[in-house]
Amino acid sequence: MARVRHKRKPVAEMNVVPYIDVMLVLLVIFMVTAPMLNQGVKVDLPKVSSEALPQDNNVQILTISIKADRTYYWNLGSEVDTDKQMDKAMTLPAMTDAVTKIIAAGRDQGKQTQVFIRGDKAVDYGAVMGAMGGLQKAGVGNVGLITEAP
Repeated sequence: MARVRHKRKPVAEMNVVPYIDVMLVLLVIFMVTAPMLNQGVKVDLPKVSSEALPQDNNVQILTISIKADRTYYWNLGSEVDTDKQMDKAMTLPAMTDAVTKIIAAGRDQGKQTQVFIRGDKAVDYGAVMGAMGGLQKAGVGNVGLITEAP
């Protein structure tokens, strides 16, 4: 008896299993090498010593001091005065209200107000950022940070 042979049709489907294997190998390679990449460039920052800027008579200087216990003090004058401060410690909302009034009074007199923040090195970053947020609510656009000379 003769066998009946059925002709097989060629398979027209693409076999994707090898591609998946290659993709998984590449994924593992990237997962292993990604933590080894440097994020950013190592830079040695310079120490800066500079001369004082010339004073503008139409500008009043507001210095906000933040002590290590997160209390806020302010000083208003014609120059940056780091030795004097207001005697009364303030909370952040009270400082924001005071700055709002100081800036409004300066605008009424036609003066611009420059604001500087002096933060104790023991104060946390959140207190300084809170002060900057309060100053922004008070309408301050630019804030300078005071540091010590090297």
